[in-house]
Amino acid sequence: MDKRERQTIPDRQIVRDALAGGADGFARLVEQHQHLVWHLVYRMVQHPEDCRELCQDVFLRVHRNLHQFRFQSTLATWIGRIAYHVSVRHLQRKRLPLADAQESAAPIVEDVADDFDLAAVCANDDLLAKLHLALERLAPIPRTMLTLYYLHELSVSEIASIMEKPEGTVKNALFRARAQLREQFAQHLEIVHDKT
Repeated sequence: MDKRERQTIPDRQIVRDALAGGADGFARLVEQHQHLVWHLVYRMVQHPEDCRELCQDVFLRVHRNLHQFRFQSTLATWIGRIAYHVSVRHLQRKRLPLADAQESAAPIVEDVADDFDLAAVCANDDLLAKLHLALERLAPIPRTMLTLYYLHELSVSEIASIMEKPEGTVKNALFRARAQLREQFAQHLEIVHDKT
């Protein structure tokens, strides 16, 4: 099920229902956005117990601040921004790196696409499992960007809004993250091949 199928309740209605004070209204908001929040927090933090606590924190913050939401972005983007910042603060408190040191030195690129056939990899269960292992080896920010772009099918603009970065920066980061993923994936295939 992709994000378009999950988002069945319009933002204005779900916000209105949640602000009306009924538990059912906010429960629908959580149900509609919990998949995005879990994936974003988990890709950043990668510790299930911490993720559960952080996801609860995200939705507590959403509940506390929902009256401030002004529909200047989608509700998913606004909630995603909260989840991203909660995760970043958690990693900073633990003094964990958010990105690879070489990321800022990479050249500017024009497009996110390259010759890595992600669709072909995803069509093969064995390769897909190896791809997930390679994804887990990336730093939190590139790992999260790839998840938002490919799994949640968010646009560069939406990711830029969540991470509060210029779109050009996000495009470049996605290009580099995809190159890093391709490299990790190739290394994993070599390791598996060497063991056989």
